[in-house]
Amino acid sequence: MATAGVGPAALPYLRESEGTVVTRAPALLVLRGLGLGDVLTAVPALRALRRAHPRHRIALAAPAVLTGLLPLIGAVDEVVDVRGPGPVPFHAPDIAVNLHGRGPESIRALLATRPGRLLTHAHPEVPGSEGGPPWDPEAHEVRRWCSLLGWYGITADPGDLMLRRPGADGPGPCGEAEVIVHPGAAAGARRWPPDRFARVAAELERRGRRVVITGGLHERALAHGVCALARLPADRMLAGLTGLPELAALVGRAALVVCGDTGVSHLAAGLGTPSVVVCGPVSPVLSGPPDHPRHITLWAGRTGDPYGGVPGPGLLAIGVSEVLDAARQLLEVRAG
Repeated sequence: MATAGVGPAALPYLRESEGTVVTRAPALLVLRGLGLGDVLTAVPALRALRRAHPRHRIALAAPAVLTGLLPLIGAVDEVVDVRGPGPVPFHAPDIAVNLHGRGPESIRALLATRPGRLLTHAHPEVPGSEGGPPWDPEAHEVRRWCSLLGWYGITADPGDLMLRRPGADGPGPCGEAEVIVHPGAAAGARRWPPDRFARVAAELERRGRRVVITGGLHERALAHGVCALARLPADRMLAGLTGLPELAALVGRAALVVCGDTGVSHLAAGLGTPSVVVCGPVSPVLSGPPDHPRHITLWAGRTGDPYGGVPGPGLLAIGVSEVLDAARQLLEVRAG
């Protein structure tokens, strides 16, 4: 591991000027080269790093598509486009922080940037990482990164998840939605069947709720199918039509989000929007929304391969009626 202490400034950003003397801000590099939900689980850790190092410029090594999150998080200055554990195109940060995983790839990628100091979990295959804490496989993602920083003397609050409200009040470019149904997920193992999402959407629409279907550009076919099965108007299909800021604004104004264990679940949690989350095959104890009355997590108690291609038995055990009952409960509370 790189030696502790203050290293050279890594980026040529001007921080302040006094006459002819110009000081440069030292850089703090954070690796989290994953998706929307993964970055949102790191929000308390990112804010703790900002509080601990207020004069550093914080660079988040993550997919560039997530740049729209920065105004909502309020702790990061820029995104360095990285997908996965590296390599990381960055030189000599003062501090590098591994919020990506337990390595060894991510640890080596950060060591290759030649940081002045590296904060990471220990890994037996990476010499010099022995000073970090051991990996806890039973920790929730939010608490894992807060505990990592705590090991190095930085206090992080796992409850510091709320995001800044996006944009101004009033309808956004995609209009309003009372209920957002988001059927997609990164892996088939975490996708509740689309016909079940469609039955939920159709019933909520029948009950007088305005429902829209969201998703990424690569989920347009899935969203089209759900929209058609639910017999919703074509303009309710918004997959691929919203950038991240627009999606956040839509979620922030909605009365309810219905989704699987995916990034939109964490977006709803961060914006305080009630949600029904259909979980499987990973326990919500490890990656679900915070324990709060406005979030109902449905979980059949059966684990499996989270990267599999088809929904596992546990996910399939959750029925449409359960989701509708949870949605009704949250919508009635909201109306009351």
